[in-house]
Amino acid sequence: MTDGAVPEHDDVMGAHASTGEDFFARVRARLNLEAPASLTDPDILPRRGDHDLDPVTQAIAAVRPIRPAAVLVPIVERAEPMVLLTQRTAHLKDHAGQISFPGGKIEAADASPAAAALREAEEEIGLAPRLVEPVGYLDLYMTTLGYRIVPTIARVRPEFQMRLNRAEVDDAFEVPLAFLMAPENHKLHSRDWNGMTRTFYAMPFGERYIWGATAGILRNLYERIYQQT
Repeated sequence: MTDGAVPEHDDVMGAHASTGEDFFARVRARLNLEAPASLTDPDILPRRGDHDLDPVTQAIAAVRPIRPAAVLVPIVERAEPMVLLTQRTAHLKDHAGQISFPGGKIEAADASPAAAALREAEEEIGLAPRLVEPVGYLDLYMTTLGYRIVPTIARVRPEFQMRLNRAEVDDAFEVPLAFLMAPENHKLHSRDWNGMTRTFYAMPFGERYIWGATAGILRNLYERIYQQT
């Protein structure tokens, strides 16, 4: 596996993330809760996804069946804002053992991607919906396997208590938002995958290895909220 630094241009430094009110004000100014048309329309290819760094994977994903999904990006409202992440169990079929956001498939009964993300978060880690305020959707993220993921940024009150579903989640933990929004912590790593060299974002945090779609979504959060255009 190799790694490299991510070049930056005209950045607003991620240190602003240390102020929760500033962060949520930026989210409300830049994002909304309108479901993207590309979630289910096969004629619209999402702009963001695994193909950000590997354009060939867009062609692979384009011929896969569309799998609409949603994840919750929970920002815990502490003195220093924290991002709540999970570590998936090792026996799962997809993404076993990886660090991820709570989330999963959007069901027919879900009123919206945000509703799906809230339902999945409650099922996976026992996060009570009454303590969670969805604020806005990031750009839809398409994976090589055909998942079209709607990342739902949400404000979480700190008095929540977790109840882990051990069939899906081994652990849940928090990472400072400021760390994840600091571009110097956004690494480019690569590894072999089915005969190809795949390049992806990674954000190592102590013993935790945050990479793949989770790191890609966090990178998109940084770009949408803090990077000047």
